[in-house]
Amino acid sequence: MISTAASRSLVLAARTAGSPKTMSLRSMSSMAPFNHKKEEEKKERRELHSTSRRPADATAGTTAAVPEVATTSSMMDRFTVTAEVTVSKIFPAGFGWQTASVVADGLGYEADTLNFALTTGLGDAIGVLGGHCAYYAAKKTMYDSSIDMTKELHTGILLGSAAFCSGGVWQPLVNILQGANLPFNQVFAGTWVGCGMAFYLGLRVGRTILSGPLEHIEEPTYDNQKNDVSLSTAIGGATAFFVGTDAAYLPAQNWLIGAVGIQDGTPDLVGSAIAGTSTSMGFVAAQSTLNAVYPAGKCWND
Repeated sequence: MISTAASRSLVLAARTAGSPKTMSLRSMSSMAPFNHKKEEEKKERRELHSTSRRPADATAGTTAAVPEVATTSSMMDRFTVTAEVTVSKIFPAGFGWQTASVVADGLGYEADTLNFALTTGLGDAIGVLGGHCAYYAAKKTMYDSSIDMTKELHTGILLGSAAFCSGGVWQPLVNILQGANLPFNQVFAGTWVGCGMAFYLGLRVGRTILSGPLEHIEEPTYDNQKNDVSLSTAIGGATAFFVGTDAAYLPAQNWLIGAVGIQDGTPDLVGSAIAGTSTSMGFVAAQSTLNAVYPAGKCWND
């Protein structure tokens, strides 16, 4: 019989193995009260040791951005600029250096003297500045009246100052490399690196000094640093091919001697033209490679 009093025990008769036993069931009101605090603590411990499910990463499954390659149009633009620079600056640079070497020789300067290096560096710089300004003046006169000659003059001064550095370093550097009896290809490579670095330093110093008085010269920035690096790499190629004009040093190893070697007895004007041809060949070879491998918008001539 079950009592209706909530505080009284419920008695359940049960028989197990033939002997009577009683099992007491306590009423709900007689049990210990539910401890909410302990239950919350247990829940907190479970949460601390469990890993909540995170939403999928927004970047998961996406592919890495692929650098945009140069399109046919931009590639043509690159080679157009390459051709313009070759005609307006690279050929005149080699021509000017070689002509200045003739002048230095006439003044009695030996090839291992500072005066010779400064004279040839100046000839290189004049070739770049003069060639650049003459080219754009002719272009403005013939078909592009929008060209700002003040801007082109400032650009020519910057490039000419860098050319003075690479042109001035060329002979002393070649003297050192040849004096070490290095093979032709090592002299070629060393000149590429050394003169390319000299041109780059000339650009950076020129930007630092000239950006104040000359409004069209940009001060040194990260963006123009990248452009200066790629341009200097191509200029290094021009100076390396110029090594091939020395027909006296290891002629059997000089694979450029047939194309640009300046032999004894070559007329001065012809020698200067050959020198300009050698720098043009080197620049075009180096810059064509850069045109092909650099992503769109990343090379100096974009």
